[in-house]
Amino acid sequence: MTGSSGDKQPKYQRIADSLKAAIDTGRYRAGDRLPGENDLMDEYGVARMTARQALGVLQSEGIAEARRGAGVFVRDFRPLRRRGIQRLAQGQWGSGRSIWSADIDNRSLVVDQVSVTEQGAPDHVAGVLGVEPGVPMCVRHRRFVLDGKPVLLSTSYLPAVLVAGTAITREDTGPGGTYARLAEIGAKPVHFREEVRSRMPAAEEAARLELSAGTPVILICRTAFADEGQVVELNEMILDAASYVLEYGFDA
Repeated sequence: MTGSSGDKQPKYQRIADSLKAAIDTGRYRAGDRLPGENDLMDEYGVARMTARQALGVLQSEGIAEARRGAGVFVRDFRPLRRRGIQRLAQGQWGSGRSIWSADIDNRSLVVDQVSVTEQGAPDHVAGVLGVEPGVPMCVRHRRFVLDGKPVLLSTSYLPAVLVAGTAITREDTGPGGTYARLAEIGAKPVHFREEVRSRMPAAEEAARLELSAGTPVILICRTAFADEGQVVELNEMILDAASYVLEYGFDA
């Protein structure tokens, strides 16, 4: 007799699904400790590796997190809903608001690692901006931490000759951020393009984002265009995939 589609799943996946169902129904709540490997081995009659894989599924999906020496716990973190269109509207940054305010409501957002340097344009950046490789760029590196959890690494490239003497070259760009400052110098962004893909993180990225093992990252590359197609910024972002929901709302 042919089994159901559920019977064809690996044992670890069926255990993971059972644990997720228990979380959904409230049996385990945010901050609760999940059954350990020994518990799952006894309950389901499986090997330790199978039990470990089941818990690993929940960690890789951002549902649970391992705490050294304590076990695996239901993650006490609400995913960030990134509203890709609203956040970049001119009415957002043009009125002095951070583009992040479209996403975070009243949650606590901190930029805890900021550096601004002048560097030569890498080949791929030069190609997008239409300049020669090595042309001086103002490069802004930032790490964003939401509710105590690192969620995004951001690197922005802007032509140094364009932004020289502006607040863009300082750590704090002021109300409305980089785009408001660009508008003040006649380089207001009028069009954005974002490209999205995903991959597994490099070791440094995983460390800086404090990712659980097996958690992928989302890569968003945003290009900002001023009038007549002039590229004024290239922003490369690395997001903790387990911390985000990407939302795009638009008319048909």
